[in-house]
Amino acid sequence: MTAPMDNRVLALAGIAQALQQVRRIAETGHSEAASVRTAMDSVFRIDADSPESVYGSREQLAPGLRLLHNYFRNQAQDEVLPRLALAVLQLERRFVRDPATVTAVLAGIRKAAQQAEALDDSGHPDVLSTLGVLYADTISHLKPRVMVQGNPHYLGQAGVVDEIRALLLAAVRSAVLWRQMGGSLWDFLFGKRAMIEAVDRALR
Repeated sequence: MTAPMDNRVLALAGIAQALQQVRRIAETGHSEAASVRTAMDSVFRIDADSPESVYGSREQLAPGLRLLHNYFRNQAQDEVLPRLALAVLQLERRFVRDPATVTAVLAGIRKAAQQAEALDDSGHPDVLSTLGVLYADTISHLKPRVMVQGNPHYLGQAGVVDEIRALLLAAVRSAVLWRQMGGSLWDFLFGKRAMIEAVDRALR
């Protein structure tokens, strides 16, 4: 039987992995296609049977799990990423307490899912644009706003901004999953050892 913490670290890995791509595209203008696709697929799998199936498989979350592994061992290479993750976790609390926004987001995701199915690619630029606009029209109006810094040259490009917003939507989706699995900020204070062990099991 899967331990509750094992499910929680998968959701945390989903957050970390999506935000790593946010940081990457904001700085370089390019993202890693497989990680973006995993993030977008997680947005569309609202009714998945398990956290693992939200992301397709545990292997799809390997980059995010490695980020957690390094973070818990004070080997993180990006100091901004944990701050972004905390902002997303705080934003998720506001999101789930706003029924009108939740309803609008779910309706938008269903429309985007049809588009992704027609294009046979959840990471297609048109799909990212649709999800990016959805985030901008809904969740981005909630506080705290997730502020993304990077290279102004890339942050001035509409396609880059759309992809960043789509990835932030995916990060919020993973944050919702984390809470659904019983996650809370207390885990970082009193459950750190259990999380480290769960990350290690997931990486085996």
